Amino acid sequence: MPGYAGLGTLLRHVHELMDGAITGIYADWGLPEYRPRFSPVVRALLTEGPLAIRDLASAVGVTHSAASQTVEQMRRAGFVTLSKGADARRRIVHLTDKARTALPAIEAEWEAAERAVQALDAELPMSLEEVLRAAVEALERQGFRDRVEAAIPDERRPR
Repeated sequence: MPGYAGLGTLLRHVHELMDGAITGIYADWGLPEYRPRFSPVVRALLTEGPLAIRDLASAVGVTHSAASQTVEQMRRAGFVTLSKGADARRRIVHLTDKARTALPAIEAEWEAAERAVQALDAELPMSLEEVLRAAVEALERQGFRDRVEAAIPDERRPR
């Protein structure tokens, strides 16, 4: 990794290394259109049943926008369908038969990935998951923008 890589670049690179590996596994298993980011959605819908996108976002721990984008990708790939809720503005997400047929592979990958993360954590000076969860909690307490703005000296601020 070049010496000019910032934290964001490092985070993206770690994500690409892990996500790319799992995407390759799904392709080898005959699911080239399945993305690792779909698994939390699938798991939430299995547990909770059909959900509005806002409720799905909350269950998965992402923004409404991120959930909406993921759901749209899943819809195009045939893993979910959408129906109108009681309020026409709400869309309810349902798993398809295609998603249910893929469940053995999805569950096997999820369990194997959990074991792989544990093995990775054993090689690190501290648990990657614990560090990331702690970072999320800290950033929810005080946003990164506030932190950056507080670190800019008054004389360096644009006028």
